[in-house]
Amino acid sequence: MTIQQGRGPTRAFIWLWMAVLLGGIALAQTAGAKSAGKIKRIGYLSSNSRASGFHESFQEGLRELGWIAGQNIEMQYRFADGKTERLPQMAAELVRLRVDLIVAQPTTAALAARNATSTIPIVMVNVGDPVRLGLVDSLAHPGGNLTGVAYGVGLDSIVKALELLKVAVPGVRRVAVLSNPANPNQAHAIEDVAAAAQSLGLRLLLLEARDPDEFDGVFAAIARDGADALFVVVESLFIQHRAQLAERALKQRLVSVYGARENVEAGGLMSYGPRLTQTSRRAASFADRILKGMKPADLPVEQPTKFELVVNLRTARALGLSIPQSLLLRADHVIE
Repeated sequence: MTIQQGRGPTRAFIWLWMAVLLGGIALAQTAGAKSAGKIKRIGYLSSNSRASGFHESFQEGLRELGWIAGQNIEMQYRFADGKTERLPQMAAELVRLRVDLIVAQPTTAALAARNATSTIPIVMVNVGDPVRLGLVDSLAHPGGNLTGVAYGVGLDSIVKALELLKVAVPGVRRVAVLSNPANPNQAHAIEDVAAAAQSLGLRLLLLEARDPDEFDGVFAAIARDGADALFVVVESLFIQHRAQLAERALKQRLVSVYGARENVEAGGLMSYGPRLTQTSRRAASFADRILKGMKPADLPVEQPTKFELVVNLRTARALGLSIPQSLLLRADHVIE
């Protein structure tokens, strides 16, 4: 009887102690969730379409760093579908939503974001030349609220692309260059192309298109004035409408060279440049550090360290070209 009487209070005491302990754990978890747990809101501004897929590469990079949409981040996407005039309004929408961070891809989106806010951190992706554009003070010390990943390294990559063109088509003498004047970086790119062409003894036919409706005039000018090849400066408009450009170039039996492999996968002959999906993925590391408290001004802008050569042999055969084996051996990817 004595033992049984002793067990009752002991059991009650144990249950009481466990209830207090579990309640304390629950309170601690709740407090921890509150302290750790505000969902970060990321605005993604792009002059491309959703179909381009670059935002998916960025989000894959975020997932690898522990940022999961619907768990600890919320994504707000804005795609201009190649209509850059829509970007300022979209950037303003993201600012009104009080996002914690804006990811802007590429140049025209970065400029729109910069004009919309001087306080919200901005991660630039595939921006042409952020220093010449006035987006940052310098690559090493960006200053302000912008940092991220640039697209190119200036003149060197343009010279290399034109050198590769001369290897592919040794007889090339005059090159038509297509750019989009609506993109402020294109003027800088044309300066680099002109300098590279002069060093290689190439003559240029400079052409412009602000939208696909102007492609007819571009190819009519090439047919009228003559050119051995078409060099397309990398730009959202030309990636968005890559199939149309490749088809038109092939129809006029033009060797076509690009800065993005997406154009070659759509039927262009060759490209030389950084892989845009990889630079998009790399931008996630900037977002990660900023969301954890670092300031954009303290994060140096990165430039790509790997440029890939992509060759489309199907297109070469359609053009009646025999690509030198030496060039194919240097290619990072050959489309058979």
